[in-house]
Amino acid sequence: MTDPRTRVDELVRYYARPGSSAADLLCDGHPAEAVAFTVIEADLSSRDLTYGELRTESTKFAAALDELGVGPGDAVAVLMGKSAELVVALLGIWRRGAVHVPLFTAFAPPAIELRVSASGAKVVVADADQCDKLDGLVGGAGPRLVVVGERAGGAGHDDFHELLARHSDAELTPAALGPDGVLIELFTSGTTGAPKAVQVPVHSLAAIQGYLEFGLDVRAEDVYWNAADPGWAYGLYYAVLGPLAAGRRSLLLHAPFTPATTWTVLEQFGVSNFAAAPTVYRSLQATDPVPAGLALRCLSSAGEPLTPDVVAWSQAVLGIGVRDHYGQTEQGMMIGNAWADEVRDPVRPGSMGRPFPGWSATVLADDATPAPAGTVGQVAVDVPNSPLATFRGYAHAAGTSRFSQDGRWYLTGDTAARDEDGYFHFSARDDDVIIMAGYRIGPFEVESVLLTHENVAEAAVVGRPDELRGEVLEAHVVLTPGAEGTPELERELQQLVKDRYARHAYPRTVHFTGALPKTPSGKIQRFLLRQGG
Repeated sequence: MTDPRTRVDELVRYYARPGSSAADLLCDGHPAEAVAFTVIEADLSSRDLTYGELRTESTKFAAALDELGVGPGDAVAVLMGKSAELVVALLGIWRRGAVHVPLFTAFAPPAIELRVSASGAKVVVADADQCDKLDGLVGGAGPRLVVVGERAGGAGHDDFHELLARHSDAELTPAALGPDGVLIELFTSGTTGAPKAVQVPVHSLAAIQGYLEFGLDVRAEDVYWNAADPGWAYGLYYAVLGPLAAGRRSLLLHAPFTPATTWTVLEQFGVSNFAAAPTVYRSLQATDPVPAGLALRCLSSAGEPLTPDVVAWSQAVLGIGVRDHYGQTEQGMMIGNAWADEVRDPVRPGSMGRPFPGWSATVLADDATPAPAGTVGQVAVDVPNSPLATFRGYAHAAGTSRFSQDGRWYLTGDTAARDEDGYFHFSARDDDVIIMAGYRIGPFEVESVLLTHENVAEAAVVGRPDELRGEVLEAHVVLTPGAEGTPELERELQQLVKDRYARHAYPRTVHFTGALPKTPSGKIQRFLLRQGG
């Protein structure tokens, strides 16, 4: 690889070219015979999609969107699983110059309606088994519906494959919107409040490809699989957009997640570079046996903080430690334990790493100045010194700001401590920090200790008002199968925190529960636990 700083400059210049089109950058500029995706079905049969095929099929769909009244800048919502049709639909949307609005297939109707209505989508493209969620939302004065697959008793919609067949001879010049053209309008997960719309411009591809190269170290010879769902940022940016931008083959599993299926895909397809959320690794950790002869070279995690027990397991069982990476929907991945040789450092236990090339970040104290090493404060991106930072504000939310008053700092809303060597150690969402008798306690550290107990499958720690101390800690714990939530286990967990973290930071109450409230992407909604939800 070129020197990282030089490479960042190259990426920024490449994606800032005037008059560029997303279709050229993501598809047409790559060799037609090269494989872009391998789509794997539930029975483990697979199909390769080449860039030539994607160019032909997405041109048909772009022409169909034109017929449906979709023009450059118009929004098209997509409610689909990981499939060949999904990739064709997305590239057709971007070829037309339209804006993709992702809808996660686990969404309930209210979440779908919020995103479709707020974005003003003209068309919704949906898998047939998702259409019931759209009743009352599409048709009439609402957006047009395009259905992928057979819809029982379906009428009043357009069929995806019929549209492609009707435009089989289409020739459509890709829309050239330039670097500021919007590719995606993606709504945040609502971890701490209402979802907000993030618009992703074409020049954000520089940062997305940069993470693929520096953070994940996806090489031409790799079999790369990002298991995250493209209904959310990590899957959309790095299982679809990043590989398309970089010309790297990516696997898409068109089947529900199970640990057994995941192990089989890793083994049979020779996956060498794997990325997934911590919950996936935790599920794999709980299964036995592990297949022999895996080809894994890199393991990466993002979406939630990675607890040390997962790292220790992967190192012991797979011979490779999972590397933790940190980012947000707004900016993409910013900080992490990078895999690329040029920027790879030894992993420090419990650290989420250092800023990737193209990013500058620090921890700010309450007075908005850099905090001393080892002090917990808010993670902030130094915007003027981060050439890959592209987020400038939310759409449809003029009163919401994530920047310091002078515009220098992008404020993540997450807290961490930064050591003398620049390694970041995650603490919590800023809203989740517990202040007890003047002590700032991040729930992540306490949760990490609780998860070392053999009977604990999941844990979330929140603050509860206390007249004497301001707040005290309480834990919500999901137990492993067969374990019982007894008073004796509660005392055992409290003592564990005293012994392995801090005597003052033990949970005064441990609630044993069957499940934790989460967003559809798997992030724990601690604000609901604080509200008693």
